[in-house]
Amino acid sequence: MVTDDTFGDLLEYIERDLDFATSHYNNSYLDRRITARMRRSGCEEYDEYFDLLRSDEDEQRELLESMSINVTGFFRNPDVWDGIADVLADLSSERRRVKIWSAACADGREPYSLSMLVHDDRRIDERGVDIVATDISRPALRTAREGVYKESRTTDIAAELEFLDSYDRYAAYDPEEGTFQISEKVKKLVTFERHDLINGRPKSGFDLVTCRNLFIYIDAEYKRAMLETISKSLREGGYLVIGKSETIPPELKSTFEAVDSRHRIYQLA
Repeated sequence: MVTDDTFGDLLEYIERDLDFATSHYNNSYLDRRITARMRRSGCEEYDEYFDLLRSDEDEQRELLESMSINVTGFFRNPDVWDGIADVLADLSSERRRVKIWSAACADGREPYSLSMLVHDDRRIDERGVDIVATDISRPALRTAREGVYKESRTTDIAAELEFLDSYDRYAAYDPEEGTFQISEKVKKLVTFERHDLINGRPKSGFDLVTCRNLFIYIDAEYKRAMLETISKSLREGGYLVIGKSETIPPELKSTFEAVDSRHRIYQLA
């Protein structure tokens, strides 16, 4: 039976020596990711895996990549995207340029969804929109920049893209490869960068930040600092969209005013 001390020592090592802020994440999330790597590496106990981790740089790299949150999809929670479209339409009518930050973007499906939406909605002038998408995972960012996504048994990409009436204008399907290739005009609006939302500095000048389904994995005491980073990155009157199962901490209710509570859309107060 693995002791709590062993697990704690392992997390301390990952944070101190591998520079991954385990203290910011829920232990249940960390446990799932670590035990998944233990199964793949044939380790049955934490102390056995701890020994492997300290001696194997490849395993260190694999573990760090597995800990980055990469659950994503095109137009995830489609009803939320109707609300996002309304926000972008309002911003497009009010401001000459609209800057969007897709934080913790994983493999790029959310920022590409934003770009498709901008091109598809006649109320939005895509010539005045810039999208910056960031993630901590280098492999995820490589996939994002390539913009090619493969179908799987658990992911029906065509169904996800059906939020749009004619998605083939934005993503070409290759039936032989079972892949969807994002069009160049969609990719053109998006710039990918590596950024650590937990430890990184705020950005600046954004009109909309989307950061969806990250905070459910983060310990409550650290959510405030991350949301403060986002607030400092927004222009006056800018918007924030978080996941449908996430909430703004009570102490930040004066910073973010709910404009669409059901869809978790907030405006900088």
